[in-house]
Amino acid sequence: MADQDVRQRLLSEREEANVKWDPQSLPLKAKLKLARKANEDPTYVRVLEVLMVIFTVVGALYCWFYFDNVHFHVTHAYAHLGYDVAQHQVGQRYLHGKGVEKHPDKAMEWFKKASDQGHPHAAYNLAVGHLKGYKTELRPGESHRLITHAAANGVREAHDVLNSVCTKGGCY
Repeated sequence: MADQDVRQRLLSEREEANVKWDPQSLPLKAKLKLARKANEDPTYVRVLEVLMVIFTVVGALYCWFYFDNVHFHVTHAYAHLGYDVAQHQVGQRYLHGKGVEKHPDKAMEWFKKASDQGHPHAAYNLAVGHLKGYKTELRPGESHRLITHAAANGVREAHDVLNSVCTKGGCY
C-alpha cells in the first residue's frame, strides 16, 4: 500500500510537470518577467564615470593638501548663512591669517556680526580689537558692555580685562 501511495505521488508530480503553466491562472493575476541580459553601457556613460572618479580623486587630494583653505571657504559659507559660531571662526581666520590673507578689519566685521547674535567670544574679540585700535563701529561705552557680556558668559580672559582695564576706565 505504501508503494502505491508513492507511485500515485510520482504520477501526480509528473502530470503537474507536463501541465503547461499559465501566468493568468495565478492569484492576483501576477505577471512574471524573465530576467534579460543587461546591455553594455554606451561609451559616453563610461567616459562620464571615469571623469567623475578622476574629479573625486583630485578633489580629495586638494582637500588633503589645502585643508586650511577648504575649511575657510566652508566656514565662510556657513557664516554667510548666519551661524554665529561660523562668523566667529571666519573672524579668527581673518585675524590670524590662517587659510586666508590676514585682514583685521574684515575680522572685526565678522566679530561684530557674531556678537550681534550674542556670541560671547566674538563680543570679547570685538571689544579687545576696539581697545587695540582696530577699525570697528563701536560707540563709546559699547566695548565695556561687550566685555561684561563675555565675562557673564564664561570667557575667562574677559574677567581679566574687566578687572585690569575696565576698572581703570580704559573701556570707554
